[in-house]
Amino acid sequence: MKILYRLTCAGMALAASLVFAAENVVKDGGPYVPTPQVVVDAMLDVAGVGPRDFVVDLGSGDGRIVLTGATRHQASGMGVDIDGELVDLANASAQRLGVAQRVKFHQQDVFAADLSRATVLTLYLLPGMMERLRPKLLKELKPGARIVSHDFDFGEWKPDRSVEVQTPEKYDLTGNWTSTVHLWTVPAAVEGAWAGSQAGGRGGPFRLEVRQRYQHFEGRLVRDTQVSDLRDAQIEGARIRFSAPGADGRLEIFTGTVQDGTITGELRGGNAAAVVRWSATRVP
Repeated sequence: MKILYRLTCAGMALAASLVFAAENVVKDGGPYVPTPQVVVDAMLDVAGVGPRDFVVDLGSGDGRIVLTGATRHQASGMGVDIDGELVDLANASAQRLGVAQRVKFHQQDVFAADLSRATVLTLYLLPGMMERLRPKLLKELKPGARIVSHDFDFGEWKPDRSVEVQTPEKYDLTGNWTSTVHLWTVPAAVEGAWAGSQAGGRGGPFRLEVRQRYQHFEGRLVRDTQVSDLRDAQIEGARIRFSAPGADGRLEIFTGTVQDGTITGELRGGNAAAVVRWSATRVP
């Protein structure tokens, strides 16, 4: 799917000021090349950034992703970069744009960054670094946090969505007219066994056995001697959904929320005349 993004006047002013500053920062490895502003806008739009978000940019450069999030979307945020000069440039831009009370940039290795506040994480890093960061992101980001990356992905962890962005200014650097923006929603960890029950003792206790592969999972539901494979299994953030045949053979649909080693939710279908509450606790 191709989407053409255009800059607003405010975005153009911000982009112009940051590009001018960034192009005058020359490092040992060559001139610093910022993410095109049209891609920045696309990344924030695809992630659905809003005033309640805290955006963390790893490898933040001149800070334009976090700064655009603050000026255009009223978000808060933090940038992390190993280059002290670029960090100083970004903090100075935050002061000039009047958003320094909501955003801050730190000189730090990305692997040491505190991700606990992030609701949105942005990246423009090479594939090797992306794959090295993958375990940290899955461990430290809360379920439901959105990750958005420019061009590069996480290898075997496939994105939930990818959007192509027209980027003519990129042609001279890469020979491509487009960029790709990838989006992931961090899934809750549900791998393992869970002991479940329905409200009011209906249906008897059951056991969930789950095998998870990032945002996808499969498994089985065990009731006494009845063993059923899970069907239509989905997980998005902390929300889980699957179905399995009930004791009478009719399909039951389970939906729920995963939090602190517990799943709570609702069951529909089967022999129940109404919605039934269910819960499950992780088995050590």
